[in-house]
Amino acid sequence: MTAAATPKTVGVIGGGRMGAGIAQVFAAAGASVTVVERDPAAGAAALDRVRTGLGRAAERGRLSEDVADILGRVGLAADVTGLPAGADLVVEAVPEDADLKIRVLAAAEAVIGEHTVLATNTSSLSIAGLAEGLRRPASLVGMHFFNPVPASDLVEIVAGPQTADAVRDAAHGWALGLGKTAILVRDSPGFATSRLGVLLGLEAIRMLEEGVADAASIDRAMELGYRHPMGPLRSTDLVGLDVRLAIAEHLHRELGERFAPPQLLRDKVARGELGRKTGQGFHAWEGNR
Repeated sequence: MTAAATPKTVGVIGGGRMGAGIAQVFAAAGASVTVVERDPAAGAAALDRVRTGLGRAAERGRLSEDVADILGRVGLAADVTGLPAGADLVVEAVPEDADLKIRVLAAAEAVIGEHTVLATNTSSLSIAGLAEGLRRPASLVGMHFFNPVPASDLVEIVAGPQTADAVRDAAHGWALGLGKTAILVRDSPGFATSRLGVLLGLEAIRMLEEGVADAASIDRAMELGYRHPMGPLRSTDLVGLDVRLAIAEHLHRELGERFAPPQLLRDKVARGELGRKTGQGFHAWEGNR
């Protein structure tokens, strides 16, 4: 059994909601963290997300240190050349676009040390495919965190066909060190969670499209009838309708018609109704963004 551990030095590429959450939990666990963002404004926004998340954790009594002390372990870099060469772990947390991820991972690999574990936070893309542009594909592993990262209990550890056992085990131990439950999953389209979660979400959207029930009722049915902590439409709002559409399109190509995105999902994304981050998705989020 893998032992829980904490990496000493972590790089996180991308400081959006997911990247900031990943940075927060590693810093709170004691790691020194560098967040890579493209410009000063984006970097400041990323740092503010970490600060806000830590403040919420402190209010709930979940921190063992002062917010200022933890935040003092989080630094910024404008590009991957600012990543610590001797980092134990570098996590890519850029948008779910295969070409973008491949470029970012290759750029990171060029500046990190040989023993650094390179992780991707992809929720559905092939680890083997993302590793094709790397010189050391054995160093790449999937660490699929869930939104919001600090509150989520799960991390999916996804080993590609070339992922070294030691790399897989290290990622598993680090997830345990964060207080998460880590599950090991074979490299397959959508892994375990996205494949099941997206399928449920797409069917809920079809039901809404067909007028079976309204969004609140569909969500409530799953929350009360099946004890889901959050209904599939509210969950889609939290993930982001654009993100869910991109994953569904990928799974549709890989696994067939059961993952075909409903027209209602496409229409909402085209209108910019992306969920919580825009204030409107399948539910209204005004004041809750």
